[in-house]
Formats: sequence, C-alpha cells, structure tokens
Amino acid sequence: MWTVFCPFARVRDCPLHHRRARLTVLVMMKRFSNFQLAAAFACAFGAAPLAAEVTQTRDDGFVTRDTVSVAATPLETWLALTKPAGWWDDNHTWSGDSANMSLTPQAGGCFCERIPGDDSANASAIDGSAQHMTVMQAYPMRVLRMRGGLGPLQSEPATGILTITLKEVEGGTRVLWEYNVGGPMRYEIAQISKAVDAVMSAQLAGLGAHLGVLEGAAEPAPAAAPQEPAPLEAANVIDEAAENDATDQD
Repeated sequence: MWTVFCPFARVRDCPLHHRRARLTVLVMMKRFSNFQLAAAFACAFGAAPLAAEVTQTRDDGFVTRDTVSVAATPLETWLALTKPAGWWDDNHTWSGDSANMSLTPQAGGCFCERIPGDDSANASAIDGSAQHMTVMQAYPMRVLRMRGGLGPLQSEPATGILTITLKEVEGGTRVLWEYNVGGPMRYEIAQISKAVDAVMSAQLAGLGAHLGVLEGAAEPAPAAAPQEPAPLEAANVIDEAAENDATDQD
C-alpha cells in the first residue's frame, strides 16, 4: 500500500511515475472510504502533531491546519524550518534522501530538491531536480508562505498556498501551518484532503522531533482559515482565530 499511495515516494519505488499505475491509483482511491484512506496514511507516516485537521473542503479544493509547539526560540525554529534537509522525511522525497532538500527563504526563492544521477542500467548520471514550492513571503521568525502542489498534486492543475506562522509561547515556539489547495485535480476532495493532511502532519511532526516537542503545551483546536489580511498581519490574525476557537470550546 505504501508504494501506491505515497505522495513523496522515491522515484525508483513509486508507481505514480507510470501511466498505468496512476490510473490504478485513481481507481483504488475511489474504492477506499475516507476513513480507510486516512488510516492508511496515518500508519505509513507515523505519529502526527498534537493538532491536525482538514478544516475546510470545497468542490475544487480544501484547507488543512496543523500545529505543534517546540522547545526552541522563534529564531531557532526559523533557522530549522528553512533547512528542511535536517528534518524532512527521506521517504517523502523524490530522491530518497532529505539531504537533497533546500529552501531559500526569500521572495521568489525555491523549496527545491536535487535528484542525483544514477549510474545503474537504464539511467543517466546527469543530476535532476524538482521544485516543490516557491516562496511568496519570508518574514523571519514570523511567517513563511509558499505556493506549490506537493506530492501527487504536482501533476495536477491544482496548486496550494502553504502559510507557516511562528509565535513565541512560554518555553518555546508554536508552529502553525495551513495548506490551502484549490483547482482542478483528478482526485476526490474528501479523500485526497485527508491524505494530504496526514502527510503534512507527518512533516510537522518531523520538525517537532528535530527541535523537541514542548511538553505540556496546550494546542489550540483547528479552525477554518480566516479572511486573508495584509501580509504582515497574517500571523497575528491566524493566531487570534485559533485562540478564539479554543476559547469557544472551553
């Protein structure tokens, strides 16, 4: 099942790179219930952060929200966040090695991956590359926003906006990210949204493990994304929305 549903599988392992396999995936996704698909990803990608949820679905897209509090300062968190080679899962790369991942935290910068050449039979020694996302906004220690279709979404007209916000809390930093996906895609929204959220959650869990999860931190309940504010106000508005939701549930 791993080789069928892995959005960031290794090139040599993942059948998503073959036309027949892509058709098989689409058929299998239709046969799986939302619960089964989500459970399959949860088993494959391991433990998720303390708060993770699909907060919104539409006819042409969805929004996922994931949060974790880490035992690190905002500066330490920002420096780690912008060096994905240190915490990104090897199994969620095209090359099979997260050491090939890089991120330039400047507007127009690339969240990219080098794909080393392979000297084996039926391969070329020429290095390749993949662009996962493009940086739209980098506000150090506060907001990182990128655009792109991750995993299987890379082959679809759909794209997504990933907004990552950092907020200093007692003993560390809270990391909250939302992935807002929209546009035409050959997947059923109810299923692909849960699958993508599981992958995003696993990546945030990797960052948390790398920095150290802040024990005893109370995570806000996930909530629907707010209306987009002015760029420099984005972190505050998203934080306030999450905190208000948590208060309403008390």
